[in-house]
Amino acid sequence: KTKEGLVRMCACRGTSGFAHVSCLAEQAKILCAEAEENNKVSQWHRWHTCSLCEQNYHGVVECALGWACWKTYLGRPEDDWARGAAMTRLGNGLHDAEHHEDALSVEEAKLAMERRVGASAYSILGAQSNLATTYDKLGQHDQALRMRLGVYSERLKLSGEEHRETLLAANNCAFSLGVLERFEEAKSLMRKMMPVARRVLGESHELTLMMRLNYARSIYKDCGATLDDLREAVMTLEDAEPRAQRVFGSAHPLVEGIGISLRTARETLAARETS
Repeated sequence: KTKEGLVRMCACRGTSGFAHVSCLAEQAKILCAEAEENNKVSQWHRWHTCSLCEQNYHGVVECALGWACWKTYLGRPEDDWARGAAMTRLGNGLHDAEHHEDALSVEEAKLAMERRVGASAYSILGAQSNLATTYDKLGQHDQALRMRLGVYSERLKLSGEEHRETLLAANNCAFSLGVLERFEEAKSLMRKMMPVARRVLGESHELTLMMRLNYARSIYKDCGATLDDLREAVMTLEDAEPRAQRVFGSAHPLVEGIGISLRTARETLAARETS
């Protein structure tokens, strides 16, 4: 018996998906070891993805799995792919649990290590993207945007606009532009890349929904938005919310974010219509 509590924090519904974090970590460790030993398809996603709903863990569960992953592989050489990937998992977990100062230390060390061992451009861009996210969370918005614009530019050159990482980089840029109230630039970028995301990933993919959320935010937060602009923001979020709920469930951070933004957009529209 164990006093360890059951957790979920994925997109499972009802009684499905509850488990001990230690069991999730042991399962990921065994599956990854078996795949590595037998040259099978990598099972690395089990460190961050539920085996039932196939959606990412979030919050304290992702953080706990990040620590477990790092402890599993920290003894490997610096140039071992699993050690680098474990650092990424730890940084992402700390970020998701809002331990941003700790995440900053991990991500700066990861980027320095990637450069030291001569990692690929793809790996270095991934490390820079994660670091920029933490800069943003720590209020270093200008630094975050500079890094994100550089990552987006390089992703376009290396992979083209239809690659998932390029789409993610574009969304991150739009978020930073919105934070800095550069709304026209954010809207322009999302108008360009949202149709690509819909075509490549689908209407209900997490990244497509995140893009639509950022696009709507860049509209209703803009003091210069017209009534038609605000109506577009509301309609965008009204369409995105049920899609997100069907895929992720009502407790997922993305669903909660869309719901909060929808209420704000409606309030902003109502205030403008009666002014």
